[in-house]
Amino acid sequence: MKKRGIKWIASVTMSVMLMGGLLAGCGSAGDSKVIKIGAVYELTGGTATFGNSALNGAKLAVKEMNAKGGVLGKQVELAIADNKGEPSEATNAMTKVITQDKVVAVTGFTTSSNAIAASTVAESNGIPFITAAATNPKVTVDEKTGEVKKNIFRVCFIDPFQGTVGANFVLNSLKAKKAVILIDNSSDYSKGLAQFFKEAFTKGGGEIVGEEAYLQKDQDFKTILTKIKGSNPDVIYVPGYYEEVGKIIKQARELDINAAFVGGDGWDSPKLLEIAGAPALNNTYFTNHYSVEDTSPASKAFVDAYKKEYNETPDAMAVLGYDAANVMMDAIKRANSEDPSKIRDALAATKDFAAVTGKITLNDKHDAVKGAVIIEFKDGKQSYRETVNP
Repeated sequence: MKKRGIKWIASVTMSVMLMGGLLAGCGSAGDSKVIKIGAVYELTGGTATFGNSALNGAKLAVKEMNAKGGVLGKQVELAIADNKGEPSEATNAMTKVITQDKVVAVTGFTTSSNAIAASTVAESNGIPFITAAATNPKVTVDEKTGEVKKNIFRVCFIDPFQGTVGANFVLNSLKAKKAVILIDNSSDYSKGLAQFFKEAFTKGGGEIVGEEAYLQKDQDFKTILTKIKGSNPDVIYVPGYYEEVGKIIKQARELDINAAFVGGDGWDSPKLLEIAGAPALNNTYFTNHYSVEDTSPASKAFVDAYKKEYNETPDAMAVLGYDAANVMMDAIKRANSEDPSKIRDALAATKDFAAVTGKITLNDKHDAVKGAVIIEFKDGKQSYRETVNP
């Protein structure tokens, strides 16, 4: 009886173990009825308009793909997380979608400091991550080793290109020779963009007559601006985000500073106009990924679909969120697998993907090779000025 009892218990135990394995298998990504992709964006905090626009773009891309039958015969589901515009929260949000939501890949992030922090989590877990709009080189390349991060990619141009485009526009189109740079010292994005602008501007014969700094969430810039006014610059380069930039430009005009203001893609938010006011934004310009005045069929189709879905005109972040999600889903299709390593390899091989912001090819540093546009404000409205290709 004891031997038979032991055999019976062993048999039952083995059956339970096998059943547990089968049940676990049924819950795995490969056997699920959906493919989960993380969407980690700045949904609250100082850059929330960026993150919400980009997330709306990603949701639209997934909705359209699912209506066509999904990916690999499955519906795509976004696991959404808020990085709150803070690097520490960015790592938490990335950890959540990877460990709790069990995503096979991640898209998201519109600011560089957050993307740099979160990239370490994706890299250590071997999960492919494509950022929509984080432009600092350190997002895809390890600052200490100089090695490309295997799992990290982006669909946007990078700051060395953006800074050079801005400098050349100031020199060649605005014919300005004296510049002051006003840097957000709490932002990797701002510091990097300022560096590349300065290098290109001085190389082209321009003179930097002053460099000043501020921090995110600062409110009063008049002391700094009074000092800048004394330098009598032709242009003030402010590579910051819309909240502070709007206040800086508004307060500068109140001090009768009439110099041109130039910045980067961190300006592109409806909040900038709301904060600065239309008159103050005359004679201001910024480099960007996209212009809503683009009349290409792909752009028109996207703008129409976005307006129908959200009853508003998309900004560049919305387009980049849309492009990032589509590039990721295309990579999963080409990989013909939900295996993260295979998705990663497919992403690395992306070439001439027909995105709204132009054909996207990812180079050996996992950066998108694409052009930039110059946007000018005229009476509170964004106006396309010119395109600069790499």
